Amino acid sequence: MNPQLYNDYGSWIRSQFSFRVQKISIDGGFSCPNRDGTVSAGGCTFCDNRTFNPSYCDPAKSIREQIQTGKDFFARKYPTMHYLAYFQAYSNTYAPLDTLRRRYEEALSQDGVVGIVIGTRPDCVTEETLDYLEELSRRTFVIVEYGIESVDNATLKRINRGHTFECSRDAIIATHERGILTGGHIILGLPGETAEDNIRQAAEISALPLDILKLHQLQIIRGTQLAEDYLSNPFKLYTADEYIDVCIRYIERLRKDLVLERFVSQSPADMLIAPKWGIKNYEFTDRLVNELKRRRTWQGRLL
Repeated sequence: MNPQLYNDYGSWIRSQFSFRVQKISIDGGFSCPNRDGTVSAGGCTFCDNRTFNPSYCDPAKSIREQIQTGKDFFARKYPTMHYLAYFQAYSNTYAPLDTLRRRYEEALSQDGVVGIVIGTRPDCVTEETLDYLEELSRRTFVIVEYGIESVDNATLKRINRGHTFECSRDAIIATHERGILTGGHIILGLPGETAEDNIRQAAEISALPLDILKLHQLQIIRGTQLAEDYLSNPFKLYTADEYIDVCIRYIERLRKDLVLERFVSQSPADMLIAPKWGIKNYEFTDRLVNELKRRRTWQGRLL
């Protein structure tokens, strides 16, 4: 990837290790306060964890078994691969500290695992948890990823997110101040947000002390509340070309040192209602890079 166009994750992660690394997703058996009634019930309107959880991620299996299954899959093609244990499904800091420590340490004790990535909500980290993660990050590679989704509190309420943007900002700052690598997720095209709204939000995301950012196009997933809303009253979804335009205008407003890990997600075809672009993630990225070149623009150009 041409580094002058955007600060791509592939180049960055290669700079962190002297060997090749691959994430292995783990279902640690955690829940979510937006599902169990602590914050709300039913979860975020767009969410179905099955869309990004590999089949080997089964909380009935031990963490060791899940990692071994993932290693067996990748070892066929990459026998010398090392791994980052990726706690991805649900909110992976939503448990007592003793439980978190036990599950994280089990993952890190497996052969070939050289670090850990923890996906969670910003309202699910305590000072005690962050203190532990700070200590852990001195021993091994640690990234904490927060689902920000939007900077607009009206949007967050509409999608039943259960927290505010200010909550995300506070968690990100607290994590960064402890020297922990910090990531964020944003969904572009949420109901009620226009392309111009999305692009304006880039400045607020860029101002956060994030190390890594993942962008996602809004997808309508079968069986979710958002799918019910969409089918009863369809709203605007980006075409692939429209989304490329939004992504480019968005990253032009992001600081150059912010690592961009992804621009799109790809849900299982049998679960996806819309949009159906018919292109793979890497094909989308190729098209975006070509358009960056055509426009002679790059990440941070407008700063």
